[in-house]
Amino acid sequence: MLSNTAIIIIAVVIIICFLALYFFTYRTDIKLGKELEKKSVADTALQLQAYERLTILTERISLKNLLSRISPADMQVGVYQSLLVESIKQEYEYNLSQQLYVSNQVWEALTNLKEQNIFIIHQLAGTLPANAPGIELSKRMLELLDADPKTSLHFVVLDALKFEAGKIMKGK
Repeated sequence: MLSNTAIIIIAVVIIICFLALYFFTYRTDIKLGKELEKKSVADTALQLQAYERLTILTERISLKNLLSRISPADMQVGVYQSLLVESIKQEYEYNLSQQLYVSNQVWEALTNLKEQNIFIIHQLAGTLPANAPGIELSKRMLELLDADPKTSLHFVVLDALKFEAGKIMKGK
């Protein structure tokens, strides 16, 4: 049989082991919590960066900004049409990875904006003779935009981006 001293020593060792295990677990939880907090801050930064990039994309593929960046110069309407459509597609493809950080609704709105603008370019180009100068397409697009500038999906997408980014900044 064990003496009282041996029992006390075993009890103290067991208590020390339990305390060590508790503090080790507690410290691990604290470290894990801090790592999750850092990760959360990093995730939020990535999401906000994505919304910034997609705001730039929205502005760059808006018809008015597209026309101001790409001059029809001495091109025929078909060449100018292709150049405008290709520019939209390149801008969109360059930002495809941003869809990982935004809601499905925002990404769908951006895709719809891209498709709408390409559709408008094709429709307006189709109303012109094949040998018409590219400046005629540019004029038709500006006339359409000047008729009612707020009807563009461009503004709806910008509002959606602002709303979603605002939710992230407020902590959802």
